[in-house]
Amino acid sequence: MKIRPASMGDVANVLALYRAVAAMPNNGLARTPDEIDLDYVVSFMRHALDTGLMLLAVDNAGELLGFIDATRIGPRQFAHVLSNLTVAIHPSAQGQGVGRALFAGLFDAALGLTPKVTRFELMVREGNAGAIRLYERLGFRIEGRYEGRVRLPDGTIEADIAMGRLL
Repeated sequence: MKIRPASMGDVANVLALYRAVAAMPNNGLARTPDEIDLDYVVSFMRHALDTGLMLLAVDNAGELLGFIDATRIGPRQFAHVLSNLTVAIHPSAQGQGVGRALFAGLFDAALGLTPKVTRFELMVREGNAGAIRLYERLGFRIEGRYEGRVRLPDGTIEADIAMGRLL
């Protein structure tokens, strides 16, 4: 497996992977497959590439296994923060260390950004216990709860958990 920077030439592969992950039950993503279209992927990729980072995990044949992206959130007082962090791993590659490798690549790549990044932020729904455990092992800490924020496709309502990590 190789971790590499994304480019706009990767849009079609990212779209296919994102839709595959979104189609899985209890996938942890905020969007359903019908909400993930070409315009959406182009938009978030441009934003990540312009303001933050987007990395891909590819296998030896060049097939996309997963991606991670995080963006700067706006005013200069937040320039040290990468937020809106999203990670998606292809269903066939889950549980194989791809997510951990993408996070390691993200943390390493962030060291080279100017202005210097010292904080990462993400949101995870409370029912995604596996993701919460992974994020905690990676150094993220729970910083808050947004009660009643997430409505799942079956109508269940959960809290969104705010997590942060300092470099």
